[in-house]
Amino acid sequence: MIDPFSNTASITERVRPVAIETGVVAVHFLGDIAAFVLAEEAIVLASPDGETKRIAVHDGAILSSASDGKRIVTGGDDGKIVSLGSNNAPSSVASDPKRRWIDRVALGPDGAVAWSAGKTASVKPGKGVDRTWEGPSTVGGLAFAPKGFRLAVAHYNGVSLWFPNASAAPEMFEWKGSHLDVAFSPDGKYLITAMQEPMLHGWRLADGKHMRMSGYAARVRSIDWTAGGRQLASSGSDKLILWPFHGKDGPMGRSPGMFAAYKSRVVQVACHPKSDVVAVGYEDGLALLVRIEDGAEIVVRRPGDSPISALAWGAHGSKLAFGTEGGEAGIVDL
Repeated sequence: MIDPFSNTASITERVRPVAIETGVVAVHFLGDIAAFVLAEEAIVLASPDGETKRIAVHDGAILSSASDGKRIVTGGDDGKIVSLGSNNAPSSVASDPKRRWIDRVALGPDGAVAWSAGKTASVKPGKGVDRTWEGPSTVGGLAFAPKGFRLAVAHYNGVSLWFPNASAAPEMFEWKGSHLDVAFSPDGKYLITAMQEPMLHGWRLADGKHMRMSGYAARVRSIDWTAGGRQLASSGSDKLILWPFHGKDGPMGRSPGMFAAYKSRVVQVACHPKSDVVAVGYEDGLALLVRIEDGAEIVVRRPGDSPISALAWGAHGSKLAFGTEGGEAGIVDL
């Protein structure tokens, strides 16, 4: 069998395997420690010296997670929201009074945490009382604005921008269909959602102008902003798709960049925090580094038995961690 990457630069020999043995749903960094969020019950912390530590955080499946580099917050099917910080001691943030599944979590300014259960979105500010808002349908995604205390709540037929500390009704941005994830651009000018259909949708917040980003083969399950927020990387195709967001109109009237075409579909993307490099994970387990400037590729992991399910860079961009649905994981020190 011909190796399609025989002439491609590779750093596979620099990958340090991490013993996980069960599916990974997310990975985050707490300083130099890679934290692998498992599909069930626990987080595995992997230190630079090779030591691993398994920490139980839920009584069942872990459905969502978010991190700001100082702590990881997770939501589970046990109705609990749990925080794990550098002290390795999990603490309770809140519990759903009806023990509903915690579908989404997000971290905001001054220690704020948001989560959703069914139609209900809740916010626990760093100081003050908890707030809740009942949406028109099941919450599909949560994201705090980069400036101010404002939460985007994705749901059926659009996104509501909610100010938890204000009594006014949320501002609604409408577009028919099911919106399953949401993100602000780093400069706060744009709001983007991933939909049930194979497309992204967006709004320019200043005037509500719509942006349709289509052409995908499958639903977009992973998006991330490149350094400086100039481009939006996305999964959902047999290549890395990068939408331009520099300029006053963002991607409107412009074509995306396409990189790293391959026989398998892109399922995970993670942008380097400082350089124009994107880590790309494929459905067959391949992981690449792609340099945007010239499209150069470096193999991090060759195809394996299961899809890449998690990718994350350390805060300084010197480490990359990955996990798969089958429970394989590794860290590359760059």
